[in-house]
Amino acid sequence: MSPPPPPLGRARKRDAQLFDPALCDTELVDVRSQFTQGRWAKARSLLVTTGDDWDRRGHRLVVLAETPAATAWAREWLLAEPESPDAATLLACAAVFTALRRKGTPEAAEEACRRAAALLPADPTPWLGLLMLTRAFGTEEEFSRHFDQVRARHREHHHAHHLMVAKLAEHTPAAGQDPLHEVYDFAAWAAEESPADSPLAVLPVIAHAERYRVLAATPGRTPDGAAAHWSSRRARQVLRSAFDWWLEWEREDHPRNRVDLNFLAHAKLCEGRPAEAAALFHRIGSHATPAPWSYPDLDPHKAFLAARSVALGTA
Repeated sequence: MSPPPPPLGRARKRDAQLFDPALCDTELVDVRSQFTQGRWAKARSLLVTTGDDWDRRGHRLVVLAETPAATAWAREWLLAEPESPDAATLLACAAVFTALRRKGTPEAAEEACRRAAALLPADPTPWLGLLMLTRAFGTEEEFSRHFDQVRARHREHHHAHHLMVAKLAEHTPAAGQDPLHEVYDFAAWAAEESPADSPLAVLPVIAHAERYRVLAATPGRTPDGAAAHWSSRRARQVLRSAFDWWLEWEREDHPRNRVDLNFLAHAKLCEGRPAEAAALFHRIGSHATPAPWSYPDLDPHKAFLAARSVALGTA
């Protein structure tokens, strides 16, 4: 393993950039700034060059779709190029976020996603949109069916697996510290089914954090319960395995790798291993993610800065 980079130092002045959903995709940041002003030509070029890198395509489309007026600009693009699957998928993702904000209907978003899916059947992104939609509005059966559609097109789809883990973690909260809970089985299965260099190797840590979110919200939960969650034999095994995977593979090329690093840094601090967390914070830089720092019901900005200070010894 290469040594960690120098301490963050002046980089902390970039704290205002925390929680940018674009993460470390600098091309996307540049394109997004133009897209928000209605100039969609660069967005078109970016998606063309992204090609069938499905994780990156999904990441870029979701980030663009979250921007103000994304629906208007995507609709303008689609009017200019009615058969463009990129424009249709961007419009579909924007419709999903409109529905999630309760400013549009789930039915309209679902119709847009299905239109986009028909234009490029190999693309899992419209099905990712449906997965996000049914996470909020659909049934368990619909959610599982849409996940299967994503996985049929890209077996290692990062975002979809995270959504599935979050959903499964919410089952049977009264079961408490059940080491045989279905979310753990699913995460272990997905990790084992993936190639050795797949970021899904970290999925068991995500499952542990999502289950922590659910259990921490259970009435009568105590701090001792939270400590036990992160110090159990199962937790130690999962965290050791995920950290070892990061040391060996460190997939800096993956568009959502900072999501995994935030979860792993959070878990290492909860486990009481600040030195290992510090190495992860160096890699995270200013690319923090709201989850899991908001768990349970915390201000993610304050929680991230406090956790980073503890890990780096600057508290």
